[in-house]
Amino acid sequence: MQAKTILSVIGVDQDDADLHSAIELCRGAKAHLSVLVTALAAPPIGGYGEVTSTIWIEERERQTEGLRRKVAASKTILQADDISFDVTSLFTEYGWAENEIGERARYVDLTLIGGGFLAHDDMGAEILNGALFQSPAPILLVPKGYAASLRPKTVLVAWDSRNEAGTAVRAAMEQLIAADNVCVAMVDPSATTRSNGEEPGADVATFLARHGIRVSVDVLPSGGRAVSDVLRQHAVDIGAELIVMGAYGHSRVREWIFGGTTRSMLEQTPVPLMMTR
Repeated sequence: MQAKTILSVIGVDQDDADLHSAIELCRGAKAHLSVLVTALAAPPIGGYGEVTSTIWIEERERQTEGLRRKVAASKTILQADDISFDVTSLFTEYGWAENEIGERARYVDLTLIGGGFLAHDDMGAEILNGALFQSPAPILLVPKGYAASLRPKTVLVAWDSRNEAGTAVRAAMEQLIAADNVCVAMVDPSATTRSNGEEPGADVATFLARHGIRVSVDVLPSGGRAVSDVLRQHAVDIGAELIVMGAYGHSRVREWIFGGTTRSMLEQTPVPLMMTR
């Protein structure tokens, strides 16, 4: 993936760390930065009494003013730099946020979501759902304390021989080719013709090697642990600077209700995570 337009979603109440990280990422990639400042509209409180309505209107006015101030502050920071950028705002209702985020993410190469935004439980899930399920572009999830980069030296690819994993690998091909080391990690793979082949990981390793990628395959036993825990630990063990994986091997509803590898990795990733549906 060669990113020429990167979308950075930031919230009204968060600090500027995610914005500065996005600026550095776009400067290195020579990409246009599209900043979307978002706020969830406060829902109506109680019934339809005059006092309640007045309080609700005042709260929404406070929110829109905060949004305006954040947009202005973001523009000031960006104007001090030399990258190409635009800044827009989104003031939306909870039920509409996912679709509106997806609409904007549909026309970029990558959606960048920083740790500051994910700390807001109310909006974080809406952003992730919109970016992942309403857009074909990958997301780059950057935990707090990490700098966003599209030139990692060591990459861990979470592989399970499914279409989602294949889509994620193709989306990250530029990063994989440029990396010094790419580790394909498989947790408890079954060696069957219809699943992973007689030698799990051999097919994808051959595919990547033909692109000039320096690749190795690690077959990891879970030992009764969750797949996400095994992947997180292995990423730390090999010094990975990026994890690449596909989103939602199970149905979206089932994964969200009962948990799963995708949800667990989104909630807690030790290093930047590039994910594609």
